[in-house]
Amino acid sequence: METRSGRTFGFLPASKKEVADLEWDQPDVIIFSGDAYVDHPSFGPAVIGRVIESEGFRVAIVPQPNWRDDLRDFRKLGRPKYFFGVTAGNMDSMVNHYTAARRLRSDDAYTPGGVAGFRPDYPTLVYTKILKQLFPDVPVVIGGIEASMRRLTHYDYWKDAVEPSILISSGADMLIYGMGEQPVREVMRLLAKGVPFSSLKTVPQTAITIGKDDPLPVQKSWKDELFNSYEKCVADMKLFTVNFVIFEKESNKTEASMLIEPSGNSLVIINPPFPPMDEREADRSYDLPYMYLPHPRYNKKGVIPAYEMIKFSVNIHRGCFGGCSFCAIAAHQGKQIVSRSEKSILAEIEKISKLPGFKGYLSDLGGPSANMFRMKGQNMEICRKCSRPSCIWPGVCPNLDASHRELTELYKKVNRMKGIKKAFIGSGIRYDLLFPEWNKNAGRAESEYLDELIKGHVSGRLKVAPEHTDHLVLNMMRKPPFELFRKLKSRFEIIANREGLNYEIIPYFISSHPGCTEKNMQDLANEVKSLGIKPEQVQDFTPTPMTLSTLLYYTGFDPYTGRKVYVARKPEEKKRQKEYFFWYKTGNRRPAAGNGKIGEKKRKTGTRKPRSF
Repeated sequence: METRSGRTFGFLPASKKEVADLEWDQPDVIIFSGDAYVDHPSFGPAVIGRVIESEGFRVAIVPQPNWRDDLRDFRKLGRPKYFFGVTAGNMDSMVNHYTAARRLRSDDAYTPGGVAGFRPDYPTLVYTKILKQLFPDVPVVIGGIEASMRRLTHYDYWKDAVEPSILISSGADMLIYGMGEQPVREVMRLLAKGVPFSSLKTVPQTAITIGKDDPLPVQKSWKDELFNSYEKCVADMKLFTVNFVIFEKESNKTEASMLIEPSGNSLVIINPPFPPMDEREADRSYDLPYMYLPHPRYNKKGVIPAYEMIKFSVNIHRGCFGGCSFCAIAAHQGKQIVSRSEKSILAEIEKISKLPGFKGYLSDLGGPSANMFRMKGQNMEICRKCSRPSCIWPGVCPNLDASHRELTELYKKVNRMKGIKKAFIGSGIRYDLLFPEWNKNAGRAESEYLDELIKGHVSGRLKVAPEHTDHLVLNMMRKPPFELFRKLKSRFEIIANREGLNYEIIPYFISSHPGCTEKNMQDLANEVKSLGIKPEQVQDFTPTPMTLSTLLYYTGFDPYTGRKVYVARKPEEKKRQKEYFFWYKTGNRRPAAGNGKIGEKKRKTGTRKPRSF
């Protein structure tokens, strides 16, 4: 089958030779990515490339260009007809590169062989500046998680400084935030009609900069929210927190305002998002002709670990209404759940079953949270105006339809498919939705779901994320009480014993989250020890841009209450807290801890020198 872009389906061209073989005079769009090119719907650059192609355009991709030589990788495909696209890839590059202690990692899961060093820090910035240097008159559109979560003034943990919008620091012409299919389709539609790129000022879910004296873009139905300037945020962290509260509330609305943030001589304009995709639109993204494989250029370069992890998994929905303080999912993917149709999901499984090496086992049927499929408000008019960061904290919203019935039926249908021996659930389970102590509407459907999950979809270990045991710390995280984990563990063991299954439950925990003291960590260690758990899935808190937890870390106070929050900032404090997880290892038995300090010496605001890594 030949596309309107003039080629039969296969991999997107990723070299000068591949473009020449297609006899293109030039691509319409060239995407630069910090990841290796994997043509799979779990990899953002591939999705956006396929979306552009499906609209009838010629798109090429340059994965992991060399930014340290004579820049030939940035020149080799020449100029695109419309614009360059730039993304750091599926992960924030700084989380990819550094540990929570700011130590350089020795591997990269998105590179063949897991080899580190094939992308710079902040690829979005580096690639954009190079392209602007080489092709100053060609527009650059940035996107992906790294750009999305830096769309406004933000605190950067690795620089230990308040930074301006990435639009300002990179010099890009447009930023697409969140899941980019809808804005990309609209941008391509307008460009094809002959609208100049410089006139694309009111495309939803995009951000641009204009001169501070220029007229604001106008859309009749949009409301405006004026933020404190970048300079004011650097000088006064309280003004920074005011901005954050507005940002978080607007991010959680489906009918949001246009956000305006002064920065130097410019205004950063964040246009409201598109409405969440419906089922048909979601299917449209996943039904594109992906190859479900890494590009052949990597055949002799070793496996790509991130691909190996997900190659036999299926994403059944997007978005998350959990609203955890430390998580960027809602601000990027959205709070509303976007679910695919059963037909689309089963068709993808059929494709996966034909992949090389498939032996009948799906590694995951999930999403950001495994068990939010098809969940939404009973009255969507209420949801359209709602700005709650979470639909399930500090309690489950009475308007939320959180029935697990359809998800349970989907699991059963998949396990009955020809060639499928078992469909495991690898994504995390929100167990607070399963029990009436937290979700008063939980009933028979939720009990049946837990039964089906444990009997038919656990690969020996069920992973869940209580994150902590202390009630006050959990409140800071916007997580439910630890008592619910105890109930889950009890139910899990009853079902596993009844079915004769030698399974175990694996909890995830976080140390050094704002509000957590050494005493809290000591209590956590005692709690999990009493339950017979030796924690394995643990991490030290890493502040990432534009989350509430990062704001707490930077400011030391809660923007909603004004109360001071204890923060473990020093490397030795963070190390001591993490060691409590490993009480069962020789040499890691921590002494009894003190209560920790409630307040701290006042920190200076403003820009600070980057720490050495």
